[in-house]
Amino acid sequence: MTDKPSIQVLAICGSLRKGSFNRMAMNAAIARAPDGMTIREGAIGDIPLYNEDVREAGEPAAVAVLKRQVLEADALLFATPEYNYGMPGVLKNAIDWVSRPPSSSPFDGKPVAMLGASAGVMATVRSQLQLRQTCLALNMLAVNRPEVLIGQAAGKFAPDGSLKDEATGKFIGLLMQALYDWTLRLRGA
Repeated sequence: MTDKPSIQVLAICGSLRKGSFNRMAMNAAIARAPDGMTIREGAIGDIPLYNEDVREAGEPAAVAVLKRQVLEADALLFATPEYNYGMPGVLKNAIDWVSRPPSSSPFDGKPVAMLGASAGVMATVRSQLQLRQTCLALNMLAVNRPEVLIGQAAGKFAPDGSLKDEATGKFIGLLMQALYDWTLRLRGA
């Protein structure tokens, strides 16, 4: 019997709040990673607002760290909230920094999965659509299904942050397996 191929995933949460539903969703995804998948988190909280003058003067340390993590990862997992019908500025800002200069973007060809949680009924439909557009622009290769849109999230997580909704946990597990399979398929394994 052969060992399962291993992949390294970098998880990026688009919410900076420690107790956010999206951090809880990201942690639920990490807990449901299939055998062969290792996940670590990339931090975006210390990344300054994008400014080409700053980039030309020298990449900020937090940007350099995240860029290296993206480059080293086999795949990415984004957990995105939805703010005013879109992805949060802090997530878009981090993506913009890492994608520069375009000729050496570590996002090019990178497999990616996304999920999102919101207190609202429509969950993160619009923010994930924006994130998909950004992935398309940067040639990231997104998993199309399943879509994990966690609406009315307050009822899906326990006070300690653990996921208590079994149906949501199943979809998250399917997403993580799809990311694993997609990454290996793109790798030609």
